[in-house]
Amino acid sequence: MRAFRALLQLNTLSNLVSSTRLTLHLPRNNHVLNKSLLLWDATANATFTGSSQVRKIWTTSFVCMGRRSSKIARRKGTQDVKRAKLYSRIGKKVVSAVKKGGPNVATNSDLAAVLEKAKELDVPKDIIERNIKRASEKGQEAYIEKTYEVYGYGGVSIVVEVSTDKINRSVAKIREVVRDYGGKMADPGSVMFKFRRARVVNIKVTNADKDQLLAIALDAGAEDVIDPPTYEEDTEEDESERYYKIVGSSENYSSILSKLREEGIDFVPDSGSELLPNATIEVDDEAMDLNKELMSNLLELDDVDAVYTDQK
Repeated sequence: MRAFRALLQLNTLSNLVSSTRLTLHLPRNNHVLNKSLLLWDATANATFTGSSQVRKIWTTSFVCMGRRSSKIARRKGTQDVKRAKLYSRIGKKVVSAVKKGGPNVATNSDLAAVLEKAKELDVPKDIIERNIKRASEKGQEAYIEKTYEVYGYGGVSIVVEVSTDKINRSVAKIREVVRDYGGKMADPGSVMFKFRRARVVNIKVTNADKDQLLAIALDAGAEDVIDPPTYEEDTEEDESERYYKIVGSSENYSSILSKLREEGIDFVPDSGSELLPNATIEVDDEAMDLNKELMSNLLELDDVDAVYTDQK
């Protein structure tokens, strides 16, 4: 009812403005009201401010609603975020290895293993050097890896992987985001059984065709080549932002990467492994948007390395 009243008030305001900017102070986690505001069709701009965030919405008739808009929003920059998180995760592993055994590769087998993996994943050398230096800084602690399980909207399951030097800080921030964006923390084991761990290489559909990837996968002993999801309303731009996934194992992953390099195919490696859902769940447009908002805000946390879901 409150959302409906707010919508009526905004419709009245829309008759008074043509190109003005409107600032509304809203509770951070009021998703029902936020969803209603997205339907307001006027030429004004609306900026929504909560206790610790600002949301700007361009209120024209095509904004923010529907599966297609959600897909475009999440595809843009998704692989750039993955690459940045990969570099961050490797950097944390470098810090932990140096804290444990020192910066000398000849005497520190853990560091040698991390550097070998960094080389395999094409991690820039300056990132390695920066984190070796960082490990010696006063107060810098080793990183601990943790996994948290979350229930999303529409029966969707979410897994959050974390590397942190402050456990209390990371769990507090994750709980805050989950609470503010309408999710629910799950007990350990409640969600993980719905996923399997594998080595994965992501290849943009414009960089290679399916038959070429199947040949490489077969030659390298990979398990599968997964097609990206498609939708009836996909445009040419949508299709160009999709990615194939070659699924492998720790034993054949280097071989897969080598063969892709030999063929001159650009790719985005995983950060050691990925979680793949055993089955996917299709939800309505509203649940999809809310889950994407929840996962996006989780991924923005510095301690979070990866967020996985079984949402289709």
